[in-house]
Amino acid sequence: MKRLVLTVAISTFATLAGAQAQDNAMSFFITSAGPGNGADLGGLAGADAHCASLAAAAGATGKTWRAYLSTDAENARDRIGTGPWYNAKGDKIADDVAALHSDANAINKQTGLDENGAAINGRGDQPNRHDILTGSNPDGTAAAATCANWTASGDGQAIVGHHDRMGLRDDAPSKSWNSSHPSRGCSQEALRSTGGDGLFYCFATD
Repeated sequence: MKRLVLTVAISTFATLAGAQAQDNAMSFFITSAGPGNGADLGGLAGADAHCASLAAAAGATGKTWRAYLSTDAENARDRIGTGPWYNAKGDKIADDVAALHSDANAINKQTGLDENGAAINGRGDQPNRHDILTGSNPDGTAAAATCANWTASGDGQAIVGHHDRMGLRDDAPSKSWNSSHPSRGCSQEALRSTGGDGLFYCFATD
């Protein structure tokens, strides 16, 4: 009887430990690179596919990935599931959509990692890559600037956020992870000119 109880206890502990490890698996990352054509990501479908491809290459399988991007028909906040989300090192980013779009979110230079767990250059680094494409307002709803719904690589603008929560001024937009300022254009060169590289956030919906 004692052996049976011990076996059940060990089995239960192993199941709980496994569930906890699974719950902390990566469900958020910043793309280590964009597709390479500025803000032309192939629309939302192309951006989602890029998230999935990078995640698979990093060994993160079994999840549905969505890009945190808004268009004139869809809000970024409505695309990413319900949370919670964790980075590649198991750090919790936010419990849910409401927390993600509040001061309670934990996105910063130390936690805003790429799919391989590497840090993304921020302000003060060379080159600066802290401009993250979102096309969103602070609450995650669609802004007007989305580089033609992520299909343009020339003229136009896209709203970007600062993953390192730093900018030229000590104000809320400069410290915003998802809505800091519009880009100077939609080309790779234009994005790089203000400290970006065509990167964006990816979230697992399940």
